Amino acid sequence: MSLPRIVIVDDHPLFRVGLSYALKALEFDVVAEAVDGVDGVRRCLELHPDAVLLDAKMPNMNGLEACQKIHAGLPNTRILMLTTFSEAALVHAAREAGAIGFVSKETEAARLAELLRKAIADPDFTYFPRIDLPKLSNRELEVLRAMVLGKSNKEIAKELGLSPDTIKDHLENVYRKLEAQDRVTASQRARDLGFV
Repeated sequence: MSLPRIVIVDDHPLFRVGLSYALKALEFDVVAEAVDGVDGVRRCLELHPDAVLLDAKMPNMNGLEACQKIHAGLPNTRILMLTTFSEAALVHAAREAGAIGFVSKETEAARLAELLRKAIADPDFTYFPRIDLPKLSNRELEVLRAMVLGKSNKEIAKELGLSPDTIKDHLENVYRKLEAQDRVTASQRARDLGFV
């Protein structure tokens, strides 16, 4: 019986080599290691691995973009995102990009091997940590959705029958809850988190 074929894509050489060594010891065939998203996509499309361990944050092409390209070209290859980040927006974005799991780099090798085996064996298997989404009131959601559509505070105020100052207060609460500094960041986070 052939060993599961894995590609590791990570820009940190020591982490990549250590992970490769650990997986080989746990009876995986690490068919390639790639240093960035561009190299990772190329290697995956050449080698058709069973699974890919893909760093979320890399130079040249980040993990989310690489995930989309690998998933588009190899829809049956199972992609697990590896990261030190546990931000809710990133988890959501990874799922949207085609990843079937989101794993912390602090996960023990035996646990990662178990997740890989389950992912390869079961086409319905997913592994995403439970994420606590920011809690927005109904009014904050209304204001946020209008803002994402490009409406000004005055337009939102008129539409909702509120004062512009009240809209400004609601937006400040939304920014704080979404950890955003401005309309652009808040809009992107709202999309990533599925609020719009």
